[in-house]
Amino acid sequence: MQGPGAPDEDRSDGFERGGWLVPHMSVHTNEVVEGWFRAADAFLFGRTSYGLLGGYWPKVTAPDDLIATKLNTLPKYVVSETLTDEEADWNSTTVLRTGIVDAVRRLKERPGGELQVYGSWQLVQTLHEAGLVDRYRLLQYPVVVGSGKRLFPDGSTPATFAASEDSVRVLPALEDQRSEKSR
Repeated sequence: MQGPGAPDEDRSDGFERGGWLVPHMSVHTNEVVEGWFRAADAFLFGRTSYGLLGGYWPKVTAPDDLIATKLNTLPKYVVSETLTDEEADWNSTTVLRTGIVDAVRRLKERPGGELQVYGSWQLVQTLHEAGLVDRYRLLQYPVVVGSGKRLFPDGSTPATFAASEDSVRVLPALEDQRSEKSR
């Protein structure tokens, strides 16, 4: 889950395999992710993910880009003890500095759609440990990076997951997609 988008995205701990996701993305991936974003009512980020996403998405202003529209208009909450309110200038951002677990509990109690987290592996681990994750949406790709950060590191709280039939989708392999285009 480390550095999926770009070679220099996250080189912490000597990780040199950034950008591993990009060759596997397709129009089908975008369809799945847009479906997730349709259910969003607010977003919760760790400091690093907020910085990465906030450095890109505010520049995407196409009105027909669902992901950009959602990210740029819906409320965003960023967990950080160091980010100032002035630095949190992405539209509709609130900085959560202390009492994160309780703050997230209160956010989840609000009426409306989903409070979604993207990236933010340490935040997700904290929420997992506190029993605050209702649903994991995972994209799995046919690639083994071999190193990097893990969503569930050694010592994680054990959990049981159930995949509902209607939420599992196997997307065509890139070779299959290329064949479809050439027909």
